[in-house]
Amino acid sequence: MDSDAKEISAVRAVPADLEIKDAQIIFNRVWKQLENDYGRERLRFPKELILLGGAPGAGKGTNSDFIRQLRDISAPPIVMSQLLDSPEAKKVKAQGGMVGDREVLSILFRKLLDPELQNGAVLDGFPRTKVQVECLKLLFDEMIALRRDFSDTPLAANFKQPIFHIMVLFVEEAESIARQMSRGRAVIAHNEEVKREGIGELWEERATDFSESLARNRYRVFKEQTYDALVSLKKIFHYHFINAQAPLARVQENIVRELEYQSSLELDPRTFDALRKLPLASEIVRHARQDLVRRLDGYEVEKPELFRRVIEFIEEKMMPIVVRHAIPGRAGINSEEPLFDDPAALAMLIDIFSERGYQASVDLHRVEIPNRVDLQTGEIYCRQKKVYRFSIRFKGSQIRRG
Repeated sequence: MDSDAKEISAVRAVPADLEIKDAQIIFNRVWKQLENDYGRERLRFPKELILLGGAPGAGKGTNSDFIRQLRDISAPPIVMSQLLDSPEAKKVKAQGGMVGDREVLSILFRKLLDPELQNGAVLDGFPRTKVQVECLKLLFDEMIALRRDFSDTPLAANFKQPIFHIMVLFVEEAESIARQMSRGRAVIAHNEEVKREGIGELWEERATDFSESLARNRYRVFKEQTYDALVSLKKIFHYHFINAQAPLARVQENIVRELEYQSSLELDPRTFDALRKLPLASEIVRHARQDLVRRLDGYEVEKPELFRRVIEFIEEKMMPIVVRHAIPGRAGINSEEPLFDDPAALAMLIDIFSERGYQASVDLHRVEIPNRVDLQTGEIYCRQKKVYRFSIRFKGSQIRRG
């Protein structure tokens, strides 16, 4: 058994309850130090945290910027391998120490307090161990507690409802190894050209990109440690499993679908309760055609005379003008027709145009017209004129040029 396998076996040999206890001890020490160094009121973590995990070669680097743009996250992704090469981590190593879970949490939590990350952050490479998984749960609990503690204070706006997303980009072992080897060949070709031309920067050469056995071992470590750690959070946070073996365009379509805005997840519960009585646009659109048919048939049955008059007005007064505007696809029509003093007539007109494939809207403009003047007092009496301004829009004609 190689050293990696022994290490994995040793990790699995630790009872789960001891790992949870160790996580609580580690987290409490790190959290207490944060409160001492920053003050509880300044522990402002990102509102949205996307934990991006993936098999080697699954495209985390390729898709992290796409995810940031999709979620309007301006700060660059936090890559744990780079973060653990920070001055803080190097200081630990220089003193002969190991960058264990406690050091990892301390460095990461301090990074997450960076003001530029307040709206959201993409985190690549965390959690990797069961202890880190438990500490992530404890972080979420503490963020909820902070929100509760400051909810009735002027600082409430700084402690948003936290949203944690677990996103896993997955490829099979054979695909992972093939991509790692392909990346290695691309790195060699690029670096040779840089050395030959003296232009550009050298790319990092990773040993796993040049050895199939090392690439296979890297994939195995991912499956047995990182993947299991992420899947264990499936029932707690929003979990997204992305098949990354598909072409990039399809992968990104899946990411968009997985991260579509959902007000019930992102809004404060009190805000959501206040808005939920209003129907979603998707709910209205879903049955729009059936509702339109039902209304039109209802007009014919319940108010046939008014319905006929509206149809005649459209046919005789409006359509000749609409036809003349067939090229731009937009017609504006003003009318003082008293027929439309009845709101039902306006509703019929809009529905009739909708059924015929037009978009119709109407605006009522009231104009004061001088009617008479009181010669003794000088007071001017006016009558009110109603002008209905109809706007009819449709797809115009495409005229070939040249």
